[in-house]
Amino acid sequence: MVRSMSRLSAALAVAASLLSASAYDNSRTDNVVAYWGQNSYGATHSDQANWQTNLAHYCQDSSIDAIPLAFLTVFFSTGGLPEINLANSCNSVDDGVFSGTSLANCQSMASDIKTCQAAGKIITLSLGGATGAATFSSDAQAETFAQTVWDLFLGGSSSTRPFGDAVLDGLDLDIEGGGSTGFAAFVTKIRSLSASAGKTYYITAAPQCVFPDAYLGSVISAVGFDAIYVQFYNNWCGLQNYANADAWNFGTWDNWAKTASPNANVKIYIGAPASSTAAGSGYVDAGTLSTIAQETRSKYSSFGGVMFWDASQAYANGRIDTTLKNALANGSGGGGTTTTTTQPTTTTAPTTTTSTTTAPATTTTAGSGTGSCAGVAAWDSSVAYVGGSQVTYNGDLWTAKWWSEADTPGGAAGVWTDNGACASALKEAVATEAPTLTDSRHVVDKQSSVNVVTAATALDAEVTSTTQKRTSRMKKIRNSAGF
Repeated sequence: MVRSMSRLSAALAVAASLLSASAYDNSRTDNVVAYWGQNSYGATHSDQANWQTNLAHYCQDSSIDAIPLAFLTVFFSTGGLPEINLANSCNSVDDGVFSGTSLANCQSMASDIKTCQAAGKIITLSLGGATGAATFSSDAQAETFAQTVWDLFLGGSSSTRPFGDAVLDGLDLDIEGGGSTGFAAFVTKIRSLSASAGKTYYITAAPQCVFPDAYLGSVISAVGFDAIYVQFYNNWCGLQNYANADAWNFGTWDNWAKTASPNANVKIYIGAPASSTAAGSGYVDAGTLSTIAQETRSKYSSFGGVMFWDASQAYANGRIDTTLKNALANGSGGGGTTTTTTQPTTTTAPTTTTSTTTAPATTTTAGSGTGSCAGVAAWDSSVAYVGGSQVTYNGDLWTAKWWSEADTPGGAAGVWTDNGACASALKEAVATEAPTLTDSRHVVDKQSSVNVVTAATALDAEVTSTTQKRTSRMKKIRNSAGF
């Protein structure tokens, strides 16, 4: 009897804590977002103790307010249904799939999703990543896919719901290739489907800080988004250049929010690497980031909070997410006044396509200092390079924009940025448009049973398979060091 009463008391305590959890409020200026699903820490560290664990683990306190699940990687796969890949947590190779499809059955995650939601978090699904398979050929195709996504993950119904009866809270677009065709129509259709639902659904996007974003720039200006998680890393406009008024461009994004966004209440987030191994550039320590976030909030009323790539890195890096949450919750400033920016509002817009994976046009401007190509290896067609990798080719220094193998520098694929002749210095990052890097830095073979991370740094890390060499551009994402 005593034991039963103890159990009942414990259950009531848990229920009370869940009921008291504050509901997510998109209008706040102290929200913290952390992506989950790609085990970024595991891509650069062998100690499995800090690898990504179950979703509910990251919902046990009030530090994180929103968690986008990364990623839905392929829109149209076997049986006409999409593919999702959550690295070591759930994927189509290590976990079962629905019959006649390549859609992973992750219904074991349903209880975790509900636990997080009961704790006041929103759990959304991020579409895209760096696979290049997240594209539409037309608005009609996009609208049809919106219905599919609604039925599989949101308020609809289907016999092939990957998360069972758990209903996600919205969608995030991390489109890093293939063009912009159809995405405005996709979002519009989702908005239409959710209009009569008894639940609020959120739509967010994660563009690069370079403005306008090559793939999402036109989309976010065509339809309303609730929040924009700007990736202030892996680019010249990243957090590492916060003190440089010619580089740091949060003001440009704030100006867009006030003058061009269809949603006047859209929130802009500082997207940050959660540790030094989470991205190629842009990481700043917790104290510095706290100061940047507080100062930015005090200047720009569109400020919504901080986004981290990713949860595994944040937890391993001294809970940087908690530090930022406390700094925003206890810091001064509410962002009531918008500062008119004097920074450039545009860069040369990269060329995009409608249904293929043509990359942005390369930049070939060389600098005029004293740099050289000392220590940089020559390009090798048999080597798989990641975003930020540098090679020499035909006497020039080249930097990879994203994952690449067998794509010749200067070739039609547009993978490489020409930094100029080796006799010249590299151009200053803020002098002209710098390469826009993409996210997934560790891409491995679906056919492989074991995959090994063979390098230690985020920029130079390459993944080799113990059973088979890569044969195509993008493969299954198991661990991702960058976003």
